[in-house]
Amino acid sequence: MTTTTALPTLTVVICAFTPRRWGDLCAAVRSVHGQRHRAEQLLLVVDHCPELAARARRELPDLTVLASAGPPGLSGARNTGTAAAQGEVVAFLDDDAAAEPDWTLRLLAGYRDPAVLGVGGLVLPWWETGRPAWFPPEFDWVVGCSYRGLPERPEAVRNLIGANMSFRRAELLAAGGFRTDLGRVGSRPLGGEETELCLRLAARHPGAVLRYDPAAAVRHHVPGARTDFSYFRARCYAEGCSKSAVARYAGPRRALASERRHLLATLPRAALRALAPGDRTDPRTLAGLVTGTTATLLGYLLTRARPGSPAEAGP
Repeated sequence: MTTTTALPTLTVVICAFTPRRWGDLCAAVRSVHGQRHRAEQLLLVVDHCPELAARARRELPDLTVLASAGPPGLSGARNTGTAAAQGEVVAFLDDDAAAEPDWTLRLLAGYRDPAVLGVGGLVLPWWETGRPAWFPPEFDWVVGCSYRGLPERPEAVRNLIGANMSFRRAELLAAGGFRTDLGRVGSRPLGGEETELCLRLAARHPGAVLRYDPAAAVRHHVPGARTDFSYFRARCYAEGCSKSAVARYAGPRRALASERRHLLATLPRAALRALAPGDRTDPRTLAGLVTGTTATLLGYLLTRARPGSPAEAGP
């Protein structure tokens, strides 16, 4: 396979929707400015919050602040950033995540292979109040982070994690960007837009690669409110709703391939580990595994039974 040596140019897009995460947003911006390989462009897209946009223009230098031109929601903001990007690659960083100093370099290195359409990396949780003893590592996706079961070395994957992902801009535009009828709007804990986009890219380019490189790492802030068991249950249910919506667009076989492996291989291993004599796993972890799996399946099945209705969080 032929490779190229020069790194492509890069635009980093951070999307934000609330001034309540100002401290996190400033940390995210600092982490991009502190990269060993500086991005050619840094865009902050503000999702329909004039107060936040005005403050960012006043207080955050060396970046461009844009108001989202799409409908309210993360997808519309990401599409706005993609349209304004000048780099050959567009990387997305959450407004409550901070990138490690070699993040951009690790992401861009993957694009030396012309078959690679997107590169994402590890999302490590930064627990503001400490990790709950009952919280299964297999469910770290609940708080937007990498979870046990993902590859531990660079490898092709079905989809990238939204807090830490990048794509060739030309391919992202050609595919039509992120669906604005999927994903998060404000604090509503729905998702699925990244998965649907990755499936669409793969369908357009059979043989193309979406690469996951754990060395391209970011740290994602997890506030105490997201360590509550009721949030965990609601987020799992919402994920099931989101997967049902993605399956309607991409078909269940393609949309649920990774989830099927996780359900049939990773989660049973976790349960056996929790039940093993002498294992130091907190016994409440098993309750977390059962609750998370049940809530996710329930969200999927109930939403699938009502294909014409919008997916809403909460059983």
